[in-house]
Amino acid sequence: MAYLEEIREKQRARGPATILAIGTATPANSIYQSDFTDYYFRVTKSEHMTELKSKLNRICEKSMIKKRYIHLTEEMLKENPTISTYKESSLDVRQDILVEEVPKLGEKAASKAIKEWGRPKSDITHLIFCSTSGVDMPGADYQLVKLLGLNPSTKRFMLYHQGCFAGGTVLRLAKDLAENNVGARILVVCSEITVVTFRGPCETHLDSLVGQALFGDGASSVIVGSNADITIERPLYHLVSASETILPNSVGAIEGHLREVGLTFHLKDNVPHLIGENIEKSLEETFHPLGIRDWNSLFWVTHPGGPAILKQIEEKLGLKADKLRATKQVLSEYGNMSSACVLFILDEMRRWSMKEGKSTTGEGLKWGVLYGFGPGLTMETIALHSATIDPSHY
Repeated sequence: MAYLEEIREKQRARGPATILAIGTATPANSIYQSDFTDYYFRVTKSEHMTELKSKLNRICEKSMIKKRYIHLTEEMLKENPTISTYKESSLDVRQDILVEEVPKLGEKAASKAIKEWGRPKSDITHLIFCSTSGVDMPGADYQLVKLLGLNPSTKRFMLYHQGCFAGGTVLRLAKDLAENNVGARILVVCSEITVVTFRGPCETHLDSLVGQALFGDGASSVIVGSNADITIERPLYHLVSASETILPNSVGAIEGHLREVGLTFHLKDNVPHLIGENIEKSLEETFHPLGIRDWNSLFWVTHPGGPAILKQIEEKLGLKADKLRATKQVLSEYGNMSSACVLFILDEMRRWSMKEGKSTTGEGLKWGVLYGFGPGLTMETIALHSATIDPSHY
């Protein structure tokens, strides 16, 4: 047994898992939120549904979103009219688009992360790919290996249909891989395209209307590894701890069901309340062992599920007005991009910290928290430690 333990110790890394580079990408097509209601009811041929149109307009006005990037164009919808309906069978058409485009968008974000990382892509040992859509065999992970020209022996993990919380899930998995495999460099990619959920309005399925108003398309990528080579690599955020839990009394709070009409979205009104009632407990479990009890002393990377969720977090924890600045900025410029969001927020925080001359990538603060919320109702909690900024590296 001593011999086996010696082998095991040699296989493990010594330092904490660290985010070493970040890349993001969006489709070329964008739409301003102020124009979306008219656009949506025109392309779905639903302008006669005036009451629903007024409701969607009110949702958009309160969404805190200015702009979203959406792969679907009006021309594409004309070529594939079943996507614009509420209940026509359209899964085959959606799949044809997603199976091709999800890996492509992921490749754009991954290429940016690899370029920033500075090491050859042949040094990548593991790939984690996450997407809510485009299920196929072989999957988007396989396609990305081909698109990037990665080593065929790259160890792959494909996460489909996890939803918005999965931006935390991929970091939790990357942390375990980095710390338990000496020399590992993990490429993490989240690629989300709403072709799978776009559909026409329905008077009896109003939560679908909320989804149409909030979700946007985007891909994000990070490189994770332990024991950074600081002559080449640039530590950004250390992944100190990671946990996942299903919130109590939350069955059916957020659900998605893959059907012939695409992925149907179901949301209960009590989601913000459930998150608000449970978030402090997760903070106490994560940060009290570290001697941290002031939630305003942390930098915040919170999945932007929507304005009501952010308001609940701020009120329940007594957060200062600027604590969710990075989250609100990403929500405003991109909308809710499901699993890809939190990595966009990490990138926004890093860039803002450098621009403002802060001492660390966490807007001048050492300790931070990353939250993912999604179907289940599932909550991912990541404790982060920000790295010191070295301007000479950028």
